Amino acid sequence: MKSSRLIRTLLILLVLALNIGCDQLSKSFVRHHLDEYSEYTYLHQHISIRRVENTGAFLSLGDSLSGPMKTILLNVLPLLAVLFGLYYIFAKADLNRVTLVGIIFIVGGGIGNIYDRIMHGSVTDFLHINFVIFQTGIFNVADMSIMAGTFMILLHAWFKKKPEEGVKTDTPTGEQI
Repeated sequence: MKSSRLIRTLLILLVLALNIGCDQLSKSFVRHHLDEYSEYTYLHQHISIRRVENTGAFLSLGDSLSGPMKTILLNVLPLLAVLFGLYYIFAKADLNRVTLVGIIFIVGGGIGNIYDRIMHGSVTDFLHINFVIFQTGIFNVADMSIMAGTFMILLHAWFKKKPEEGVKTDTPTGEQI
């Protein structure tokens, strides 16, 4: 029992470290090799890499807030959410794998962006996708991680099979009676 809990904890930490590591490596590369607002395009200008230092949150929301309010909304609240997420994944041993990985991705992305805000005063964003009817704002690997985790959890919840109403499935094998 203790060894399986240790393995679970080590796997969580490994996935979390890989997640944060990929985010921070990509941002470090962009910070050191791209001038701010320089742009490189690929696939007939459908994908572009452009360094932008985002002092706000998603799509620069909150970048014009005053000092204390900005600190609370962009640093303190996200940090509390990440700490709650960490507590949740370690305390709740019966999470299914999809939900667990989804939460780890969300927490990892959150840590990556919070780290940037605290250490650099802004979050480095650099990816943009434009496929005519589908266009994104400029984002980073942490944002992709947060979105992937969110979609994993939502899709799992959406497709999770629920017993039909009136059908009892209380047998040990899960068979319908």
